[in-house]
Amino acid sequence: MKQLILFVSILVAFGSCKNDPPKIVSVAYIDSLILHYSTPAAIKANEGELEFWKKRIDPNNPGITNEFKYASALAGRYFLSGDIHDILCSDSVLCKIDRIYNHKETGPCLALMAHAILQHRFFQADSLLETVKKIGIKPYESISASFDVDFELGRYNLAESALQKMVSKTDYGYQFRLSKLDHYKGQMDSAIMAMTRAADLAGDDITLKQAALSNTADLFLHNDQLGQANDLYRQSIAMHAGDLHSIMGLGWIALVHDNNDSLAEKIFQFVLNRTRAPDPLFKLVQVAAFRGDSITATQYARKFELTVTDSSYGKMYDKYLIELYTGILHQSDKAVEIAKEELKNRNTPQTNAWYAWALLSAGKKEEAYQVFLNKVSGKPLEGVELYWMGKLMLALDKGYNATQFFKAAWKNRYDLNPASIRDIEQYTDDL
Repeated sequence: MKQLILFVSILVAFGSCKNDPPKIVSVAYIDSLILHYSTPAAIKANEGELEFWKKRIDPNNPGITNEFKYASALAGRYFLSGDIHDILCSDSVLCKIDRIYNHKETGPCLALMAHAILQHRFFQADSLLETVKKIGIKPYESISASFDVDFELGRYNLAESALQKMVSKTDYGYQFRLSKLDHYKGQMDSAIMAMTRAADLAGDDITLKQAALSNTADLFLHNDQLGQANDLYRQSIAMHAGDLHSIMGLGWIALVHDNNDSLAEKIFQFVLNRTRAPDPLFKLVQVAAFRGDSITATQYARKFELTVTDSSYGKMYDKYLIELYTGILHQSDKAVEIAKEELKNRNTPQTNAWYAWALLSAGKKEEAYQVFLNKVSGKPLEGVELYWMGKLMLALDKGYNATQFFKAAWKNRYDLNPASIRDIEQYTDDL
């Protein structure tokens, strides 16, 4: 009898192991990371830079070098602390330099262009680029900046043409941009390869290397290669302890793959206490939703909404707001308004998919379908948009089309929140 019980226990344990994939994110690693966390050297160095260059600025004798360095240090602090006001202050300094030098210096304009892209002010970035080109810039700067602006505005043919003019196996900037374009096309293996090359080409530049490593990890995450993503996130964190993006990447793997919502919550709360960026709030919404705790999910969603609807953020978080308004917050009319405005900012297949989804959520099924037919159908989409278009097809009783979208979304399922992943599973039998 004891032998039978032991045999059954082994079978149960074996079956459990088969059905429950091994955890990827190490609890011991996260506990150690949090316990031994101290202010990263990069933050301390940035504080020194800010103080140094600010003291060198003479209001009675304005120049370009001290002011420009100070503006750059402010932008650097934004990437470390997530305070959007640092970018706004940097912009103010750069605009002042630009006025003093009568719009004849390319440096301030190029920096303002980069900040405009960061803040999702894409047409302003386009205008600034044209101004810089009239002043006169080096061919490489012109081509690379053209790619950046065209890509964000959805002018993908122009972006690809620009990239072809800067082809180089040994250039970090080329490989980084090639990865972005290949990712858009859905060519994930080549996108990963290009970003990996960028990381190798960064050499001893920790900032460039860390950026490429964390981006490669993101690509592995999109491509359902979570073990590789985990390894690269940890490698990036080892290089720069303040890499909160990679730390949150580990939290996301813990949530959507490991189903370890407690560990995910610990990670996101840790990041929330060390940044002014709203991103961890959005992740905490997903943790609460994963637990079926609609009250807490709504509370976090409201905090996120209150933060990112501040004019300082512009349109940086429109996609996230659309997801919340069409889900947890149940305000589809707001989602439609935001999606309409986003189309004025960048009219791409992705943003049209957002609009179609918002219309569907607002009960405007036929209008949503027309947007899909005219602007979305046949175009490359990310996991979230694929899922949304699957839901649209389902609402239109186009079961086969819905299944195809859901299957495509499943390949990028770790881009989706846990509720969407579970939703896809019930519509397809052979994932």
